[in-house]
Amino acid sequence: MFDDDVPETLRPYRKVAVIRVGRAGDGPAPDLVAVEEPLEIRLQDQPFAVIMRTPGDDKALAAGFLLAEDVIESSDDLGAVEHCRHPDQSAAHNVVNVFLRGRALEDSKRRLAERRNVVTNSSCGICGRVTIESLRTRAPVVPITWTIAKAVVAGFPATLRSRQRVFEGTGGLHAAGLFDTHGVCELAAEDVGRHNAVDKVIGEMVLADRLPLGNHVLTVSGRTSFEIVQKAWLAGVGLVCAVSAPSSLAIALAEDAGITLLGFVRDGGFNVYTHPARLSEV
Repeated sequence: MFDDDVPETLRPYRKVAVIRVGRAGDGPAPDLVAVEEPLEIRLQDQPFAVIMRTPGDDKALAAGFLLAEDVIESSDDLGAVEHCRHPDQSAAHNVVNVFLRGRALEDSKRRLAERRNVVTNSSCGICGRVTIESLRTRAPVVPITWTIAKAVVAGFPATLRSRQRVFEGTGGLHAAGLFDTHGVCELAAEDVGRHNAVDKVIGEMVLADRLPLGNHVLTVSGRTSFEIVQKAWLAGVGLVCAVSAPSSLAIALAEDAGITLLGFVRDGGFNVYTHPARLSEV
């Protein structure tokens, strides 16, 4: 199931010893757990932020995070995105150095002064830092230019679940996936943090210069928070689909953004909270 040729410091899982009680027989046994480690994001060799994440897709995570933080607007603002490596210092594997250009480079000194070593944990994201009013000045309302069958949307969580390779072995990770309007999962990512998983898939699209993502559906394995809708809006995503519930502020933001927001997408059904016009019967 896993590639043991990958250095242990870069794997999204760890092998541990546990003592099982009850279910599958008592006694010592090996097990796999999801990894949570810090990723330091540097701008022009200067520390900018530390994110608790699961190793993997670190460059994409950095790009998606910087998009949500308004450090970059597109791939045009990115120069090199370098993942540090050192054969004798495993800590270097947890550093991504981002070199900016254009407007982003000119603005980077101010941003570094404003935000020194900000730590965001895996459950909180960037809670409360961006208001709906400020988002309106950064991102246009996502236009409704397509529809998707309700039955297709209902199948997204199961498809995403099938792409959760590390979750299958550890049971300890969230997931996010980007689907096209035909129901094909183009990208999927796993992480201990829901926000990080979203940043990873959106960041891949930033690096590929494929924003905005108006013809895509973002599917997440848990609940939908304000921050997840915020990230979707800045990427131009038209529909957000979640296995669990949205928050009240997520619904308000989706309404303003022109995003179709779905919750409790499981067992063949779901709730529609905003902009149902993107959904069709067939």
